[in-house]
Amino acid sequence: MRSGPALDAETILTATEDVLRRHGPAKATVLDVARALGVSHASVYRHFPSKAALREAVTRRWLGRARAPLAAVAADPRQAPPERLRTWFTTLFDAKRTLWSEDPELFATYRVLTAEHSSAAADHVADLIEQLRVIIADGVTSGDFTSPDPTATARTVFDATMAYHHPAHTPEWQTPGSETALRSICTLLIDGLRPR
Repeated sequence: MRSGPALDAETILTATEDVLRRHGPAKATVLDVARALGVSHASVYRHFPSKAALREAVTRRWLGRARAPLAAVAADPRQAPPERLRTWFTTLFDAKRTLWSEDPELFATYRVLTAEHSSAAADHVADLIEQLRVIIADGVTSGDFTSPDPTATARTVFDATMAYHHPAHTPEWQTPGSETALRSICTLLIDGLRPR
């Protein structure tokens, strides 16, 4: 059994990700995670009351990996809102594409897990849309954008760029010209938000 520092949630989540990578979501169990850590399954359950809770926590952690750099872009006062909007989408696309290209099997595993834990995916999307709302609202304040409802506009802009961040579109992310196409879409969206 495990010796050394006390077992914590982050250690369990890291081990869970490794187990998911090896076994896939259909076969990975809490017992597999406990074995990988050299502890009893009861030790894992002390931190996560069920397999579902553990899987939801690891899903939220994975989805959250892109959050910090995106939040930094959304709040960056050094960039004017139009450029910030473009940078935000480029950062999101690069983050999603990197996760997919570096470990496609794990990416596929997380697609299954986000479907299982739709509240984690919904919270993730809501957070992203809130970041976009901040950028658009800043643009309205600065006079760069016009929008009677920055929240609704953020949702529309997010939906309009779905091909560059939704996992269903992963095969298209490596096609030549995908970055250029995203830049063109951002230009179109930014132009559409400018006051007339």
